[in-house]
Formats: sequence, C-alpha cells, structure tokens
Amino acid sequence: MEHTVGEVAAVAGVTVRTLHHYDAVGLLSPSGRSRAGHRRYGDRDLDRLQRILFHRALGFPLDEIAALLDDPAADPRAHLRRQHALLTDRIETLRRMADAVAAAMEAAQMGINLTPEEKFEVFEGFDPDRYADEAEQRWGHTEAYRASQRRTAAYTKADWQRLKDEFDALHARVAGLLERGVPAGAPEAMDAAEEHRRYIDSAHYPCDVRTHTGLADMYVADPRFTATYEAVRPGLARYLHDAIHANARRAEQPHGVKEQ
Repeated sequence: MEHTVGEVAAVAGVTVRTLHHYDAVGLLSPSGRSRAGHRRYGDRDLDRLQRILFHRALGFPLDEIAALLDDPAADPRAHLRRQHALLTDRIETLRRMADAVAAAMEAAQMGINLTPEEKFEVFEGFDPDRYADEAEQRWGHTEAYRASQRRTAAYTKADWQRLKDEFDALHARVAGLLERGVPAGAPEAMDAAEEHRRYIDSAHYPCDVRTHTGLADMYVADPRFTATYEAVRPGLARYLHDAIHANARRAEQPHGVKEQ
C-alpha cells in the first residue's frame, strides 16, 4: 500500500515540509511516485521514518541518523534493540530526575540545612537549595516556615538520615495499605495519615489537620511532589491525599482523633 506525503505526515505527527526536507537531504526518499510525479511512501519507507523519529527523539542529528540507517553491516533487529535500550535508559534517567527534584523541593520546604557534601549524599546528587528561593517565596511569611527554620537548624546529618528512614518506612506502610486494597477512608488508612501528620509536626513544624490537608492537596497538585509518591507506588499520592482528608474529617467529629 502506498501513502501520499500528506497521509504520512498526518499519521507520523510531522509536517509535510519536514518530509520534503528529509527527501532533499537524502534521509528519506519515497520509494514511489504517482503518474503526476507526487511522492508515494510504502511500508518500508514508513519503517525507516519510524527509526528516524526514534533517533530524533533521542537527540541525534540528521547526518548521524543517515549514517546509522545506511550502514550496510547494520542488523535491523540489533538496530531496534539499540533504540529500545536507549529509550529505556532515557526513561529511567528522567524518572530518577523527577524523583530527586521532588525530594529536593520537599527538603527546601522543610528548611533542610546541610553541608554541600551531605546534601548530595542524602538526595542523590540534587541540591535542596536549588528550590530554597521558591520555598521561601511561597511559605516564608508563615509561622510554620519560620518554625521549621528554627527547629531544623541544629539537625545533623545523622538526624536527617534517621528522619528520612522513618518517613520512607511510613510511606512504605501506606503503600502497603494501598496494595492490599484498604480504602483511604478506613480506620487503618486514617491512622497512617495521622502518623504522617504527627511525624511532620514533631520533626519539622507545627502541623494541625488544616495544614496537613493543605500539604495533601499539594501532593496531587504539584507534579514534583506527586512524582515522589508515585515512585514508591503508582497511585500513592492520591491515596495519601484521600486518607489525610478522611483523617481530618474524623478529627472534626466529636469523638475524632485528638491532635498531639
């Protein structure tokens, strides 16, 4: 089956001008022509275009793509395996970057004050101070921010590592509830949310249920925070958000959980 240049542009998500350029530089010349001389692309042309676009997405320049595709010794299956490996590595790199940026953002909000060496060690190469200005701009006027600065100023590396381990264990427990299918409004999930609130209240800054629900909203509204929880388990950001809100409603009831 042959396809017109417009059909190929539409299905591949590129412009007709791009296809004309690929033809002009010899990167993708259509294998057929109509009687009127119009370009006609076959299935092999589409396969080549797919490989071109894979490499373009990975940042390869056109001349290098042409050299790769036109290598007579190249094995098409090996070529696809190499592309798959490159894309998989790119995805994993971006995932790690998203996790680390989200962790850095939360660290900045909590007023972490480490030496440069400690910051890089705890947060896997990402400096929490990268977002310190944003954190101060967003929360610097609040008493919670000032309390966090005062409380955490004397924390040592060992303190931060202990708190990180405790928080990681708490997140793992909440993820376990999600995996078991425990509803976010169930007592067990609300108890975990309350433990989450008390952790913040004791380790960082005063955190009543109203403040806690505000944090929960940020966990699902800000993709940098969401990525942190999604890296633990898909769906965890929304689940923790719902459990925190359910715990807040419980606390407002006459016999609800009393804040400590």
